[in-house]
Amino acid sequence: MIRFALAFTVLAGAAEAQSIKLQADEIDILLSGNTVVGDWDGVPYRQFFGADGVTVFAQRDAEVSRGEWRVDVELDEYQSIWPSDADWAGRYVMEFSGDWYWVSKSTPPTPFEVLEGEQLLAE
Repeated sequence: MIRFALAFTVLAGAAEAQSIKLQADEIDILLSGNTVVGDWDGVPYRQFFGADGVTVFAQRDAEVSRGEWRVDVELDEYQSIWPSDADWAGRYVMEFSGDWYWVSKSTPPTPFEVLEGEQLLAE
């Protein structure tokens, strides 16, 4: 039951298939306490978003990275910072036809799925 209320709210506002930018509270509901799975630069990944602001990024055959995440309410974007970063980096979260996407100024829209809870290990 991955946040059906959020998905229903986002989808109910769209009469036709259109891209919808999530607001800060919607991003927080979608990510907080859940795991995102997708491909980053062609490599599968899983990322858990703890309710405490900790995020864990895992890829097969790579060291797990631990960082921090937050939602900027003024910019309506997800932001993260990793040990090697000097500053927070932000991405918009978009919904299109029931699919989720990371969107930034420097990368094309990148699709992802949301799994309920902490699921860093593939079943």
